[in-house]
Amino acid sequence: MLEPTGPLPPEIYWRRRVFAIGILVVALALVIWLVVMAVRGGDSPGEAKAAASSSTSSVKKPADPAKSSTSADALKSSAGPAPSAGATPAAGQCPDQSLAVKVTVEQPTYKAGEQPVFGIVITNISSVTCSRDVGSGLQQISVYTLDGSRRLWSSTDCYPDGQADVRNMNRGEQAAFQVTWSGSTSQPNCAGERVPVPPGAYSVVAQLGSVRSAAEPFNIA
Repeated sequence: MLEPTGPLPPEIYWRRRVFAIGILVVALALVIWLVVMAVRGGDSPGEAKAAASSSTSSVKKPADPAKSSTSADALKSSAGPAPSAGATPAAGQCPDQSLAVKVTVEQPTYKAGEQPVFGIVITNISSVTCSRDVGSGLQQISVYTLDGSRRLWSSTDCYPDGQADVRNMNRGEQAAFQVTWSGSTSQPNCAGERVPVPPGAYSVVAQLGSVRSAAEPFNIA
C-alpha cells in the first residue's frame, strides 16, 4: 500500500506525499500554537482576578468607632491624664519662703553729715513665677549699733505708708531699690526728737514680711 501506483513515475507520488505530510505538520503546529495562546490568554484574566482578590483582602476594614473610642478611653485611663502643652503654674502671691532679701551699702565709710545710701535686692528663689507687693511701705531698712543690740533708725518709723509696687517675678528674678538715710535717729510713729548719730561702726538690715537680710556693716567717721 505504501508503494505508489499510477501512470506517473514513483518519485512524483513520493513528492506529493511529502508535500501533503508537510502541510499536515504545519497545520498541526498552527493548531497547537493556537491552543497554547488560548490557554495563556485564559490564564491572564485568572491572574488578574487573583491579584484583585489579594488586593481586596489586604485592605483593612475601618475600625468600629465605638470600639475605637472604648480602646482610647481605656488607654487614657491606664496612662493617666495627659499634661497640657505649654501649661505654666498660675501666678500667685509669693510666700515669704519663696523670697530672699539682701542689703548693701554704697560705700563702707561715710563722713559725719553725709547721707548713707543703702540698696535692697529682693529675689524670687522659688521655682515658679509669683507676684508680691514690694512697695516702700512694706520694705523695712533699719540701722543698728554694730552688735545689733540697739536699733537707731528705721525707714518705716516716719514714713509707714509707701506706694504699692506689685511685681510679677519669674524664677530667679530680682527687684532692686535704693534708700537714702538722713543719718538721724528715729522712733516708731516718728515720736521723739531726731538727732544725728555719732561717728562709729553700725550695721544695716533689710526686711520684707518675715524675710530678713544678713546685717551689713558700715562706718560713720
